[in-house]
Amino acid sequence: MKHERIVSVSPDHPALPGHFPGHPVVPGVLVMDEVIETLREYYGQALIVTGLPSVKLSSLLLPGERLTIEIVQEDSATAAFTCRVGYRIVAAGSIRFRLPAADRTMTS
Repeated sequence: MKHERIVSVSPDHPALPGHFPGHPVVPGVLVMDEVIETLREYYGQALIVTGLPSVKLSSLLLPGERLTIEIVQEDSATAAFTCRVGYRIVAAGSIRFRLPAADRTMTS
């Protein structure tokens, strides 16, 4: 399975004030929230994140930049993710998850 989603964090997002005054940067936790939302877009909102075995934040994401999030399933409970702006990698890693029993039949 491979799933892709493009997002952009608005310059007026409530997480930006104070992160950093005069030079706003999208917090890494907000990037990870978008990764999780991308997984839920594919598997359903009931998806439960059980771990983040590896996460590397490689470069800054600025408000308004178009972030492409790519998810590739590694096994039934793990997916690799890569977040890019153009060819620049913003974040990459792997995420572990589980699906409630009712949702597993939808994606099989």
